[in-house]
Amino acid sequence: MQKRIRQTGIHVLIAIGVCFAALPTLAQGGGSKPAASANPWMNASLSPDQRADMVLKQLTLDEKISLLHGTGDLDSAQLSAEGKASSNGGAGYVVGIPRLGIPGIQMADAAYGVTRSGVNGRYSTALPDDLAAASSWDTQAAYTYGALIGRELRAQGYNMTLGGGVNLAREPRDGRTFEYMGEDPILAGTMDGAVMQGMQAQHVISDIKHYAMNDQESGRTAINANIGKRAMRESDLLAFEIALHDLKSAAVMCSYNRVNGDYACENKYLLTDVLKKDWNFPGFVLSDWGGTHSTVKASAAGLDNEEPGEIFYGAALKQAVLAGKVPMSELDEHVHRILRTEFASGIVDDPPKKSVIDVAGDLAIAQHLAEQSIVLLQNKNAILPLDAAKIHSIAVIGAHADIAMLSGGGSAQVDPPGGNAVAPPGKGAAGWKKNPVWFPTSPLKALQAKAPNVKISYNPGTDPASAAASARTADVAIVFVSQWEREGMDLDSLTLPNHQDALVQQVAAANPHTIVVLETGSPALMPWASQVSGIVEAWYPGSRGAEALANILFGDVNPSAKLPITFPLNEADLQHSGVVKPPPQSTSGYWGADADKKEAAGLPAFQVTYDEGFLVGYKWYDAKKKPVLFPFGYGLSYTTYAYSGLKVTPGKIEKIRFTVKNTGSRAGAEIAEVYAALPASAGEPPKRLVDWNKMPLQPGESRTVTIMLQPKYLSIFDEAKDGWQLVPGAYTFFVGGSSQDLPLQQTVNLK
Repeated sequence: MQKRIRQTGIHVLIAIGVCFAALPTLAQGGGSKPAASANPWMNASLSPDQRADMVLKQLTLDEKISLLHGTGDLDSAQLSAEGKASSNGGAGYVVGIPRLGIPGIQMADAAYGVTRSGVNGRYSTALPDDLAAASSWDTQAAYTYGALIGRELRAQGYNMTLGGGVNLAREPRDGRTFEYMGEDPILAGTMDGAVMQGMQAQHVISDIKHYAMNDQESGRTAINANIGKRAMRESDLLAFEIALHDLKSAAVMCSYNRVNGDYACENKYLLTDVLKKDWNFPGFVLSDWGGTHSTVKASAAGLDNEEPGEIFYGAALKQAVLAGKVPMSELDEHVHRILRTEFASGIVDDPPKKSVIDVAGDLAIAQHLAEQSIVLLQNKNAILPLDAAKIHSIAVIGAHADIAMLSGGGSAQVDPPGGNAVAPPGKGAAGWKKNPVWFPTSPLKALQAKAPNVKISYNPGTDPASAAASARTADVAIVFVSQWEREGMDLDSLTLPNHQDALVQQVAAANPHTIVVLETGSPALMPWASQVSGIVEAWYPGSRGAEALANILFGDVNPSAKLPITFPLNEADLQHSGVVKPPPQSTSGYWGADADKKEAAGLPAFQVTYDEGFLVGYKWYDAKKKPVLFPFGYGLSYTTYAYSGLKVTPGKIEKIRFTVKNTGSRAGAEIAEVYAALPASAGEPPKRLVDWNKMPLQPGESRTVTIMLQPKYLSIFDEAKDGWQLVPGAYTFFVGGSSQDLPLQQTVNLK
């Protein structure tokens, strides 16, 4: 694993030509910033905690309460006068304290780019989706990903992101799988943490969500997730713990669902016992939009801020404080955490200022990140890379590949410039809840630009017979297939919709040189995999996805990405037979007080039980001995690698040493993965990822890698001791290119 990105990570941005302009002296939404001599908390040499305590002493009760809730739903008439006057038009707004120089918090959804820009007449760069970002296994790339979003947030006047999804892909049909970082807690947590560090370095409050066990969209506001503490700590919560490790100015968004009986946003075990006490998290907790269900219970459990309005944390909270039901000390802790985060993030000393971004520069970064995220899954007879000197004709088929590539929907939806490239037409975010949004990045045009002397035709693929006919006369057929995902909707199946499997099969029967490009946010079933020569997973590749894909297909870029999620052979092998659906009388979309009224009327939670525990993804398939289509950690290259010389040195921190050699004729970058099998007495899955290292290698070059393993990654969570513990016994370490290609192995005894 590459070292965690700290302040030195800024060199990455300097290397790609990013420069920082002089920053303003006005606090966003708060008027002129008072001088430090007048207000001692403006002294930046003091710690964030000291500064927060000074401000806290100056606040009235009403001012304290005002910091603990939003100003209403920005998509409805519920927006308060304060919100209308000062909101930047993002997903949420918390008023500031202008008389003390405390800015308002301007929040924007920003999972793979800043949303709502079209509504505000602005532009945002769409990056590859988050699952794609995880496919790079590259923390420097993840840092750059977060830094770009952070800069564009500031340029649009925002000082807080609502991105940062790190829920594990326990249910791969979850409609938000594309917003998350895969199925392994160490990979997901490390990559998400690096993204958030990149944002944090831009003086933006980072946010990690949805805490916790928010693993499906169906009935998300009513579902109760049942899971044991050990299983939770070793899977989903471990991802959050790792992601939060180096974040000093973060917020955590609690999820809609219940966990073991209590709503996540009033769950004392999650918010206080684990997050604030065990992990020593210094930031604040805000609810998902409408995820607050009480005043006294939520406050005592550790919820600091209600969004988007003030049903429970406005007048009701003030009344509870005055009645002694919420102690003043408890209220002050909520306020302190928010103030501390504002100071620690830099939004007080260095507020954002609306400006014009470097569009061309950010598009170049988006393309580079997409090139690092596209996974080559199959390459029979070395059909790829394509050689423009040897090919006379290419048939491009399906998925609007003549004009666009797909993006992920919901609150993460980035507005494409000029509106949706595919009908229904419209500007901005119109239709994101119901209709796929396609970005105007054309694979057809990108391929034509790459090979101007090759005849490249397009067939929409709506008639498989016609598509097969066009493929039959071409040297190569490239079939584009897609599966749309969005918030609020789970996939019924991992099967590609709209008879796309039949399309691929007919084209492959007509042309043995068929390549399939997938635009998906989750794994897809591929009953045709053995019939095609090449398979490329492009994910939702962002604003410059077509150019990145063309560079991969023609070999200008050697693919290096690997899967952060398993592709199963069939759905019968998944942990669950299907997404658990709410009862007919329930709903997946009701919020706040309305939800509680419906529950009181006899609409209780429905249940999902995660019997698989910590057996998520590849750990499940390993434990159950189920074959898969493409395993976790898998991805091909246009070159080859050899592994040798594994040596494990036990100690207080175990040291792993091995050598990787590029045995092919092309430069590339190999992701060397390290797994460990714990002693049988630990009761763990057959193996777990414990580290990795991504290294560039020239042809014939060898590199010896030394990795110092973190003890926690070799430990189990002991519920009786409420802590992590190493189990004495024989540990077997494996090293290789994927979870199922591990040529190096050594067993050592650890005490």
